[in-house]
Amino acid sequence: MKKLLILALLLGALPVLAQQRLTLDLQQTIALANDSSLEAFRAKNMYLSGYWEWRTYKANRLPSLTLDLTPAQYYRDITRRYDSEADIDVYRSQQSFYAYGNLSLQQNFDLTGGTFYANTSLGYMRNFGANKYTQYTSVPFQVGYTQDLVGYNAFRWERKIEPLKYEKVKKEYIYNAEQVSEQATTYFFQLAMAQAEYDLAKDNALSTDTLYRIGQERLKIAAISRADLLTLKLDRVNAGNTLQTAASALKRAKFSLASFLNLPKDTDIRLVLPGRPQMLTIPLDQALAMARENNPQFLSLRQDILEAEQEVDRTRKESRFNASINASIGFNQVAEDFGSAYRKPLQQDMVSVSVSIPLVDWGVRKGKYNMAKNNLNVVRISSRQSEISIEEEVIMTVNDFNIQQSLVQSASEALDLAILAYEETRQRFIIGKADISSLTLSLNRQQEAQRNYISALQDYWLNYYKIRKLTLFDFASGFSLSDKFDYAQ
Repeated sequence: MKKLLILALLLGALPVLAQQRLTLDLQQTIALANDSSLEAFRAKNMYLSGYWEWRTYKANRLPSLTLDLTPAQYYRDITRRYDSEADIDVYRSQQSFYAYGNLSLQQNFDLTGGTFYANTSLGYMRNFGANKYTQYTSVPFQVGYTQDLVGYNAFRWERKIEPLKYEKVKKEYIYNAEQVSEQATTYFFQLAMAQAEYDLAKDNALSTDTLYRIGQERLKIAAISRADLLTLKLDRVNAGNTLQTAASALKRAKFSLASFLNLPKDTDIRLVLPGRPQMLTIPLDQALAMARENNPQFLSLRQDILEAEQEVDRTRKESRFNASINASIGFNQVAEDFGSAYRKPLQQDMVSVSVSIPLVDWGVRKGKYNMAKNNLNVVRISSRQSEISIEEEVIMTVNDFNIQQSLVQSASEALDLAILAYEETRQRFIIGKADISSLTLSLNRQQEAQRNYISALQDYWLNYYKIRKLTLFDFASGFSLSDKFDYAQ
């Protein structure tokens, strides 16, 4: 299984421990999510459902061969019969055995909506009692065609709708995979933020403990006041409490990510933050064009319109008179033995024309047709509104993404400056050249810069995968995700 292979590569040759330890970067997290998460499993099964629906449609376009059998049918009863000699009805005991088989070949013809068929059949009957006899009846060969002359052609509409439905199913699978990537990114950065908060809290706890000890020594030489020492002690206590809270939040975040990736719940996950992303500007016009071409929601809207047009066509034609024709030509024969049933068969012809004309239905058919037309108008308007909403979402996401790159760079620079400033202030406090307020303010700025940097990275990658989801296009590599679709069953 892919999951086992991925885990083996990630774990390397580490010995088996009671608690599994795993180090993941963002791409590895997304790969695991698309292979092993329950959301990925759901997406795969949704695709397979649509795939087999498509296979069923294709199979219905091929000739079908059907064998109908009645191997044995036995009757023993009393039935009423007419006695011509006595000119009366009488009850007589009857015993009979019957067997029948029919082999039928059918082929639908999409263009006209008709069906070609070919049959061959054999029947056997044996009567017991006072008047015993045996008969075989055969139809060695029969071909025919049946067709609605002015009726609704379901085959023609299937040729329009079913390929679109399957294309939508394929793109929905890719869309759902990108949505899983987006969810994995959210869980990844939630844990990354909790991990950073825990690391900061741990460093802060060690730092405040060190500063408190230094403060005790400096109090002895009257370098600081007792109030300052109490403040340092309070900072140490608060740092310990913050560390416990951060440890609890880190545990919850690890549990959430492990559950989403379908990993053991006690897996000890350590994340590696992605570096600064490459500069990538996504053209808005190209993103909109790719969304219109690839987004399965656009295909779904087209399908809704086609199905509404199909209903209009069906109700319109059913509101008129219906006419159909069924014609066949073949051979048949009856004999007392099997061999004779196939000798010198007689020609069998059949032509049937049927007409159904609605005379009075109190406007029912007309009402259904008008309802279908109004529903088509509603579907068209709703589809246009939905298209506008999707386009607006693409526009806003692309704009946010293009801005987010500079925000990540600024947040990274701010973090570097905050770390340097804190270390400088800390060293100055140790040698007595900075007060506690400056130290606390510098620490708060460092922590805030760390949060802002991780948040900026999260927004960047969430927007990146959201754009991939909305357009099914990889702008970093310049290829359409749907062009590389290859589902291995």
